[in-house]
Amino acid sequence: MSDTAGSPQVRCRFAPAPSGYLHVGSARTALFSWLFARHHGGAFVLRIEDTDRKRSTDEAIALVIDSLRWLELEWDEGPEVGGPFGPYRQTERLELYREVAGRLVGEGHAYPCYCTPEELEERRKAALARGATPGYDGRCRNLTEDERRAREAEGRAKAIRFAMPDQDVTVHDLIRGDVHFAARDLTDYVVLRSDGTPTYLLSAAVDDVEMQMTHVIRGEDLLPSTPRQLQLIQALGAEPPRYGHLPLITTPGGQKLSKRHGSISIEWYKEQGFLPEAVVNYLALLGWSLDEKTTFLTRDELIRAFDLSRVSHNPAAFDVQKLEWMNGHYIRESPDARIAELLEKELLHQGLDADPEVVRRAVPAVKERMSTIPKGAELIRFLFVDRVEPDAKAAKMLGPERGEYLREVAGRLDSVGDWTHGEIERVLRSLQEGSGLSATQAFQPIRAAVTGTLVSPPLFESLELLGKERSLERLRAAAGVP
Repeated sequence: MSDTAGSPQVRCRFAPAPSGYLHVGSARTALFSWLFARHHGGAFVLRIEDTDRKRSTDEAIALVIDSLRWLELEWDEGPEVGGPFGPYRQTERLELYREVAGRLVGEGHAYPCYCTPEELEERRKAALARGATPGYDGRCRNLTEDERRAREAEGRAKAIRFAMPDQDVTVHDLIRGDVHFAARDLTDYVVLRSDGTPTYLLSAAVDDVEMQMTHVIRGEDLLPSTPRQLQLIQALGAEPPRYGHLPLITTPGGQKLSKRHGSISIEWYKEQGFLPEAVVNYLALLGWSLDEKTTFLTRDELIRAFDLSRVSHNPAAFDVQKLEWMNGHYIRESPDARIAELLEKELLHQGLDADPEVVRRAVPAVKERMSTIPKGAELIRFLFVDRVEPDAKAAKMLGPERGEYLREVAGRLDSVGDWTHGEIERVLRSLQEGSGLSATQAFQPIRAAVTGTLVSPPLFESLELLGKERSLERLRAAAGVP
């Protein structure tokens, strides 16, 4: 069956519950939903599930929106855009959820539950002790009117529980095929808390109906909630969307990716100088592939090729090293002017007043050696400091025994009139050949003296960029010349 069968227009949503940053797993979900909508010429909707006000602050929501915009995953409807099914923040839709919960009670699909958290916990422990699956035992489902009035008179807080039909449920998942859930595992669940706030199971289902979602693409951790939402939507007399549940993202070692594994937010990759097109390309390959060999795809190629039939059932390992390698590819493919601008911003962030013209001239010398913008900035940092402090490896190359050689280098270069990398190379290679040294023996001490490291842009280009006066000054300082 087609993954769009029976859908006049595909409507797909991304519905984060912002808590401070956009997790790479959530970003992958947003990307797959966006690609699916764009591939089918449909609408991509951003909905903010912010009913947990302790976690979903305005600042957290702004971070998610900024990250999506950085990834260029623009939405057709949602915050800051509007649309015919707004508002798109759940805290602005609370009355709707309460009205729906009341309607479900009135129609016999839900009921008030007066059980306290302590009572529920006691029953949960008892169920575990006797080897039963813990879940709500339906205690309040069959209360008489007199029993309900008695509990009301006691002043007991009440939640609203959905009454699950006593039947097995099959979820026709677009990625995993048919997934069966036994009725005994589908106990009644809370849709409206005693404080009047909706649970995820109610608000997401109601919004998917009200916003006419045709497809819901989300993580497999939400698959167990799907049969409950299907039954709720059917109780509302609506046609449920079609669901596709994506495989989890893990560490290379197979553990679930979480905060303790470090770099899991899109904001971090933005701050660390990754390009958005590299991140998008990499995220697209987490659980999906075009074929056995294609790695690099443009955004337009992804849109044309994307379909859910090629999404894997298996967990996808997040490999930062592969992402960095892909980022290097996109840096090399980018115009020099763009990379120069990013390098200049990074150097400024490091407190260095970088000459834009020097940065621009340096880009061709470092572009092939960069995998991120900060690493590129580190390669050319020596150009924008008054003096360099040799690192450990460079310091070993600059012992007293090198003094005479470096004085000779400075003397030869002092005679260079046309300070270009070609002329610099001619002079230094002549010195190398005359001294019988290998290229490493001849040039690494020079590199250490002028850059403070043994890893830098090509030596001759580095000297040209640094300029004659500053190059000679550093060589003489390293040689111990006052």
